[in-house]
Amino acid sequence: MKDQLDLLADDLRITPAFRTAGKVEGVFRTSSAEDFRTAAVEALELTFEGISGDRHGGHTRKSGGREPWYPRGTEMCNERQISILSTEELAETASRMEIAELKAEWIGGNVLVSGIPRLSLVPPRTRLVFQGGVVIRVDGDNKPCRFAGEAIAEHFPDRDGLDLLFPQKAKRLRGLVGYIEIPGKIAAGETFTAHVPEQWIYERI
Repeated sequence: MKDQLDLLADDLRITPAFRTAGKVEGVFRTSSAEDFRTAAVEALELTFEGISGDRHGGHTRKSGGREPWYPRGTEMCNERQISILSTEELAETASRMEIAELKAEWIGGNVLVSGIPRLSLVPPRTRLVFQGGVVIRVDGDNKPCRFAGEAIAEHFPDRDGLDLLFPQKAKRLRGLVGYIEIPGKIAAGETFTAHVPEQWIYERI
């Protein structure tokens, strides 16, 4: 059995770890825990709870529709403290939806970045290390939902169906969610480095 497992390990499709750099174009937060939309701020203060007072702040959160394996409302670890979006992917989504623009704050973004190709495909465990010392650990991609689509639709009252169109057109373009590994302050204009871990495809034997 051991020899068989060794052979399987040798056949894994492995991508070595690497680094790639980007830039912070803007930072945003909600004005209260009840808000979904965010607004630009000069700097984003981050703690181990994420953004204090923010809708997604806290060490834990309640499970919802994204976690059908738990009863709704189950208290669980909060791996969704921060929403990270890409200027390139927002522009691509706007183009696919045939709208003039799509702003990060409309859909609850906290950190808007540029320079990382296919940001939403950055894998879990990636560490985003910011110039000022903050480190965000990526949990995974953020699935687009109708709730965000409704927020977009409010800016285009002459268009019908944008609430449902957004989940279709923004698939794998909705950015990332993550949690704070090292707290501190992030401001627009900072550079950061994405430390992408070694990757492999785990397949059923």
